[in-house]
Amino acid sequence: MSTAYDFDFLHGEWDIRHRLRTDFLDPGSEWREFAATQVCRSLFGGAANIDEMTVPSQGWKGLTLRLFDPEARAWSLNWSSSRTGRLFPPVVGRFGPDGRGEFHGDDVHDGKDVRVRFVWSGITATTARWEQAFSVDGEETWLTNWVMDFTRRAAS
Repeated sequence: MSTAYDFDFLHGEWDIRHRLRTDFLDPGSEWREFAATQVCRSLFGGAANIDEMTVPSQGWKGLTLRLFDPEARAWSLNWSSSRTGRLFPPVVGRFGPDGRGEFHGDDVHDGKDVRVRFVWSGITATTARWEQAFSVDGEETWLTNWVMDFTRRAAS
């Protein structure tokens, strides 16, 4: 069951390796790779956090605000990018006993309604993985379209 401390692992500075499909809805599309850095800090005594990701080779920044709902015992993950300046619809979910977090929401991509899934896995003191997948068939199938591998930056 999720707690207000599930995302404590993410606090601090990270190097990120991105793999991103050139077309989020096409399983045959190419993968593009690029690097980023991220800084995440705790808010609300651990029941929230915010990060800023810098992607110099792509010329944009991203921001995620994560909020823990103690009544629902679930997290909402809220993403924005300097490319759009808008907050995307949140994905909501929790971590299981195996340490894997799964979060779902609804959005629109290229004019199509999509179900969105974020998965956090492979969490250690120095690594983590985030994956995004879209479903256009009511969660019958999922297409993973964005993967981020995190490596903690050494303390300076």
